Amino acid sequence: MIRILIAEDQGMVRGALAALLAFEPDLEVVAQVSSGDAVLAAARQQRPDIALLDIEMPGTDGIEAAAMLHREIPECAAIILTTFGRRSYLRRAMEAGAAGFLVKDAP
Repeated sequence: MIRILIAEDQGMVRGALAALLAFEPDLEVVAQVSSGDAVLAAARQQRPDIALLDIEMPGTDGIEAAAMLHREIPECAAIILTTFGRRSYLRRAMEAGAAGFLVKDAP
């Protein structure tokens, strides 16, 4: 079972992601947070395998949250999920230790 943390400030998007992932028998959403400031505490408590992180959230942004996860819980793969497909965001995310970068409107 792959354990997932979702960090997304838009409640509808966060809920929709969790609902879609729940259809997969080998995936389990173990935490949902609405701000970057809550990512590390939730990850410490739930020990997810993957963290899906929006870039623009209240408090700590998703790239900084990815860097904190990479330093403190390196076994948790951070995947940036964003509306903004800017090269500078991609570069910063990879430098922060993110394992992946997905643009929300990609097929």
